[in-house]
Amino acid sequence: MRLLVTNDDGIESEGIHVLARVLHEAGHDVRVVAPDRDWSGAGAALGRLHPDDTIDVTEVTIPGAPDIKAWSVAGPPGLTVLATQLGAFGEPADLVVSGINAGLNTGRSILHSGTVGAALTGQNFGISGLAVSVAWGDDWYWHTAARCALEVLESHLMGAPPRTVLNLNVPACNYDDLGGVRWARLAAFGAVRAAMADASQGRLQMELTATGLNPEPDTDQGTVNDGYAALTTLVGVVEAWSTETELPSEPPLVSEHVVPGVPLEAVHTVPDASAHRALRRPDLGVI
Repeated sequence: MRLLVTNDDGIESEGIHVLARVLHEAGHDVRVVAPDRDWSGAGAALGRLHPDDTIDVTEVTIPGAPDIKAWSVAGPPGLTVLATQLGAFGEPADLVVSGINAGLNTGRSILHSGTVGAALTGQNFGISGLAVSVAWGDDWYWHTAARCALEVLESHLMGAPPRTVLNLNVPACNYDDLGGVRWARLAAFGAVRAAMADASQGRLQMELTATGLNPEPDTDQGTVNDGYAALTTLVGVVEAWSTETELPSEPPLVSEHVVPGVPLEAVHTVPDASAHRALRRPDLGVI
């Protein structure tokens, strides 16, 4: 299986280097195609595409892994997936792994995440993807996140239905101190939110501030706060249809299906993002 490894922090980020090495050392066919600079907040953007323009591409070497083929692209992460799937770097990938992002991608703000956007771009091309992010603590625990990503990839994503996208958020801790991996729903907000710092004299200045909210324990942010890695299934472009089927207000105590707040078990199968089913709108919370 050919893996495309990309990110939104840029080709120089240590997170993508660690992730690529761990996947490569596990025996996977890894190819790295990542932005040449930081494109955080780009979502699934492609940048400006024009028939008369060219896009700069540079072949690079991943530190500690000279055998991995790698390129930097002058464009956002969504463009790296698009170009790869159109054959710019050889055979198209079978699966996208995006990250490791420096900072969590939790809550509804993942709409703007380039890390998540890369995985959802792959979904549009009919392939599955994994977005991986790690919380900031006293250090960047890249290896904890990479090890979790490898386990989720091999245990759940590789055998999942086509077009499955999983969003993995990992606490800032050593792997041995991790509580495990749990399914989680999207929180109303992540750990921080954007706020306007200045809007005067013809300019805008934004800043990130703590939300101050106490997330529910079965949300992605609440799960990470409790010391577990949070795993959420995502669907990008979908159609919403009315249905007479009522969803249960409370998940069953024992279930073979994915429900928020339960540990990741081998018996669980990942929901099919291609299947016709009712969409459950996320809880917007009280703002």
